[in-house]
Amino acid sequence: MKKNLHKRLIVPGLALVLFVSTTAFKSDFFEIAKQIEIFTTLFKELNMNYVDDTNPGDLMDTAIKSMLDDLDPYTQFYNEQDVEASRINNDGDYTGIGAKVLTLKDKLVIIEPYKGYAADKTGLKAGDEIIKVDNVIVSDFKDDIANLLRGAAGTEVMITYKRQGQTNTVKIIRESPEIKAVPHYSMVDEKTGYIVLRKFNDKASYETIGALRALKNQGASRLILDLRGNPGGLLNEAVNVTNIFVPKNQLVVTTKSKVKKYNKTYYTRRDAVDTEIPLVVLINGSSASASEIVSGALQDVDRAVVVGTRSFGKGLVQRPKALTYGTQMKITISRYYTPSGRCIQALDYWNRDESGNATRVKKENYNTFTTRNGRKVFDGGGIEPDIEVKFTKQTPLTKAILNENLIFNFATDYYYKNTLNDLNTYKFPETEFNKFKNYLKNSGFDFETETEKALNKAMVVAEGEELDGVVDSEFHNISAAIQAYKSNAIDANKTQLKSLLTDEIIKRYFYSEGLYIYYKANNPEIKKALSILNNPSQYASILR
Repeated sequence: MKKNLHKRLIVPGLALVLFVSTTAFKSDFFEIAKQIEIFTTLFKELNMNYVDDTNPGDLMDTAIKSMLDDLDPYTQFYNEQDVEASRINNDGDYTGIGAKVLTLKDKLVIIEPYKGYAADKTGLKAGDEIIKVDNVIVSDFKDDIANLLRGAAGTEVMITYKRQGQTNTVKIIRESPEIKAVPHYSMVDEKTGYIVLRKFNDKASYETIGALRALKNQGASRLILDLRGNPGGLLNEAVNVTNIFVPKNQLVVTTKSKVKKYNKTYYTRRDAVDTEIPLVVLINGSSASASEIVSGALQDVDRAVVVGTRSFGKGLVQRPKALTYGTQMKITISRYYTPSGRCIQALDYWNRDESGNATRVKKENYNTFTTRNGRKVFDGGGIEPDIEVKFTKQTPLTKAILNENLIFNFATDYYYKNTLNDLNTYKFPETEFNKFKNYLKNSGFDFETETEKALNKAMVVAEGEELDGVVDSEFHNISAAIQAYKSNAIDANKTQLKSLLTDEIIKRYFYSEGLYIYYKANNPEIKKALSILNNPSQYASILR
């Protein structure tokens, strides 16, 4: 917290100058005026008298963004340059190479080339490290390096990349890929349809309806809706997707704010497509926002059985606000609530811990609500599924491995050393898991548990109080126990790690489309959904 003290000194008045509505905060008017005056005089004196030349714009930008760091990560300020970059990025004529790209410090890494689009057609593969775009060396570029790949459809760009130690250059013609909200739908068996909804864009409900009708024409009399990994999107599309399965005038979501005009209720507005088809919704820890509105609403009105792991827990609503001199901000204005009254926000950004980190709502502090049929549901930690597939829930270890891209990098090496011809029968070999463990060891991977962090902090305090000699042996005993746990943790998480490795490897050979096909025959959540749908009495009893 101390390292930002010099920045935070100029924050309070700034917040008030730019963002505060005196109508909303009328009772604090004197305090607002006071802080405005303090800020104005401080900023003036600082720029006039500081020993080195200052840049007022940079100071202001730092002050604003430092202040917003104390709120939630969704409330953001956009200076004039940020606004222009955002405008360009959202312009339909400003497109790219047709690939999902990871931005690292000194390079761009292809995460997934979209099948049949520009990057794929020129032979770029997942794992390729882009080091140069036209004549610009990526590591020397100081702005958003992903912008180097964007440009008008039809224009050329030269890409220099590294693959398995070799450097290559290709010419790519930029295009406008249409990334579908529903990238896949098909029959799992003679009666069960499967729809993957990847994002809530302006075509989400339209594509979902089209998929449902197509599947019903193929004989689907029950449905699995897959929202795993769906980060959300448009709130109105969340309402429209819910409306596919529930009738007109059903409450879907409520937003509540301290500003009265932002308090809104959203109801379904059309006749449903199908209110009777048995429905299972799949969610996981990456299902957020609009995905949680849909799964939460369908759960609250007892219209679907929710299967998987607890969702992300984003219950905050943002709105853009225009500011002076071409600047803007996106501000959290309200929280949203499911029909039963739940707010599923998991992180508390307003009551932080001693280190300034947001705290997670504790399970003992969850509030109980009831669905239409009287089933108990809870707030405070995302949407809890009706049926949990426990082993798929990410642990601190698997999260750390994923965050360091170690599964991704291992899959890249695997792809260039192995062939894979049969999609449906593929199983990640046991010998390869042993290689993966050695790979983790050789990479220097080591994750610090929360217990270790607390223990090390306690030892620092003990040294300050000259108690380290007293507790030293106990400290080493606990440390040894933690290290023993960590050394066994890879094997303890073997099932989940093998599943994650399998998914990443399947995508290398067969793209995301192949992964969805593989899921239908092998995925445990889909198998669980099928077992529920195959047992009508179990399905009905869950919803009762």
